[in-house]
Amino acid sequence: MNRESTWEECRETNAAVNVSPDKAKIKSLLDTAMGRNRFLNGNAIMEDNANYIFEGLYASLAEMLHVLVLKHGYQVGSHICLGYYLRDVLKKEDLFRLFDDCRIKRNGFVYYGRKMHFETAKESIVKCKRLMEEIEKLVR
Repeated sequence: MNRESTWEECRETNAAVNVSPDKAKIKSLLDTAMGRNRFLNGNAIMEDNANYIFEGLYASLAEMLHVLVLKHGYQVGSHICLGYYLRDVLKKEDLFRLFDDCRIKRNGFVYYGRKMHFETAKESIVKCKRLMEEIEKLVR
C-alpha cells in the first residue's frame, strides 16, 4: 500500500488521475450528499447516535470533495489524497487540518471500532458541518 504524503505523490502513484469532468456524476454526488445531510440534520444528536451521525456527515463531506476534484478534472481514489488536494493545490491548510482530523476519527470508528466519547463526537459533527459549508462554497 502506498503512503502518499503530497498531492504530487498521489498523482505519481495514480491515486489521483486526470479525467474529463462528468456533469451527470457531479450532479448525482451533490444530490446524494445534500440529501444525506438533510436527513442527518433532522436527527437530534444523542449519545447513542452521535458517532453514526458523524460517520454519515463525513460520507457527505467526502462526496463533496469528490465533486470538487472532479470539477477540476481529477478522480481521486483515497481520502488522504482528497485532503492533499485541499492543502497542496488549493492552498487551504486550515481546511486540510479539519478534514484530516475528521478522516482520522472516521477511520478509527469504521475500521477499528473506536467510538468517540459523546462530547468528542459532537465537536466532530460541528467540524464536519463547518467543513461541508466551506467545501460547498468551493464547489459552487
